Amino acid sequence: MSDRIEKEKLRADTRGVLWDVVLYVPTVSVLAFYGLTFWYGEKHLPWAYLLWFMACFFAIAGGKRIMGRLLLLPRMPVAVSVDKKRKVSIFLKDGKTVSLMRDLRYFKDFAGKSFGLTGLDASGKKWQFVFHKGQFKTESSFAQLVRVLEAFAD
Repeated sequence: MSDRIEKEKLRADTRGVLWDVVLYVPTVSVLAFYGLTFWYGEKHLPWAYLLWFMACFFAIAGGKRIMGRLLLLPRMPVAVSVDKKRKVSIFLKDGKTVSLMRDLRYFKDFAGKSFGLTGLDASGKKWQFVFHKGQFKTESSFAQLVRVLEAFAD
């Protein structure tokens, strides 16, 4: 087993986006609808504020998640590599490269469909990234990267 991953390019996760749309659009719609209903009611104005806050929160979180899966945001990773010195390089859409060198931590989900990666670069800035299985060209490339990064798991 190699402890090195060449530059693995990522792609937009369209299946994941479909799932997120199915999850977030009805949730935001129902919250906004009931928020509007309570807004024009006489006795439930505090509930209207709460429901509108929740609708806005889920709309922002869902929008960021969807745009992130489609690799539309400038700080989204478009490629990842691990060298022999166990340094993880993340290539961002805006052309910058982030090299995670210290305090590297790997977090996997229970379903095995995504993982998180955090660490500090050379200047001490903390970076956090989430990678989804659908962003990789093949399942084997995802599995190989997971095997290499499991050394950083807590």
